[in-house]
Amino acid sequence: MKSTIFMKPGKVEVEDIQKPTIQASDDVIIHVVRTCVCGSDLWAYRGLEDKAAHSENSGHEAIGIVEEVGSDITTVKPGDFVIAPFTHGCGHCAACRAGFDGVCQNHTDNFSNGVQSEYIRFQHGEWALVKIPGQPEDYSDAMLNSLLSLADVMATGYHAARVANVKTGDTVVVVGDGAVGLCGVIAAQMRGAKRIIAMSRHADRQKLALEFGATDIVSERGDEAVAKVKALTNDAGADAVLECVGTELSNDTAMKVARPGAIVGRVGLPHEPKMDMTTSFYTNTIIAGGPASVTTYDKQVLLKAVLDGDIHPGKVFNQQFTLDDIDNAYQAMTDRKAIKSLVVIG
Repeated sequence: MKSTIFMKPGKVEVEDIQKPTIQASDDVIIHVVRTCVCGSDLWAYRGLEDKAAHSENSGHEAIGIVEEVGSDITTVKPGDFVIAPFTHGCGHCAACRAGFDGVCQNHTDNFSNGVQSEYIRFQHGEWALVKIPGQPEDYSDAMLNSLLSLADVMATGYHAARVANVKTGDTVVVVGDGAVGLCGVIAAQMRGAKRIIAMSRHADRQKLALEFGATDIVSERGDEAVAKVKALTNDAGADAVLECVGTELSNDTAMKVARPGAIVGRVGLPHEPKMDMTTSFYTNTIIAGGPASVTTYDKQVLLKAVLDGDIHPGKVFNQQFTLDDIDNAYQAMTDRKAIKSLVVIG
């Protein structure tokens, strides 16, 4: 089968590798229908983090058809159309029961890798997989894209809003205009925010943020952005902040635009060795966040919202590629020509 291999910074290639097989009783083999490139995949591609040459790709978002199941699997069967979340929660540990399956306590292999492939082995599939009614051919391309977003970015944006306790009437700042940040705008609106300030410097992303429910756009960065938010909020700051990047600057901005006692929901993968907590101490700012509770949100809220046409997160996929063209999919995001690159498996 074809699978994406990380060759070196700035280069991924498709190679023929062995098709995965059932290795454990709770494994599920899935034929991938659609996958994509995540912003977190770009850290190694850009040479900003170490990754072994000629290694498995870090792709982790997919929808597909169940081909084979292990002996312990009772919730899905061959032929089922499923969302394959990037997390593999068990559904019954303390973390999963509390709605934090992104940090399931029963699995050390809680995250997906290598799904930019024709087939994947999904570990611990009994509870984590999310069944989609019908088959792929029953849905439009736009709907399939929105279903794919539920494997990560829409759920991750929702996680930021949930842990920041976004509620009716809140003023929310979203730091980051990538796919997760844009989905954070959707989530803030879903949870009743009256004002959503999206930080974005790119016209195409600004347009989509406004379509998704943003009320204001701040294009400045750093202290200028903080000053703009303060001006928009009569110097009060935001009730909740969604930090969707993970850099030192984005975290610093998030802390500074929050009002005293606000919650910063952090879902940007951290890539900085230290974080100064002094400001948060003196302002009683609450810091929360981590890996998204994908299965929980999909089953409780997001799948229905997509199927009912209430939200359209698949619009973050603004460029489409085949698996054979995977390096161009990565490059399009690196060059900021794509918000999020869709990969359609033939």
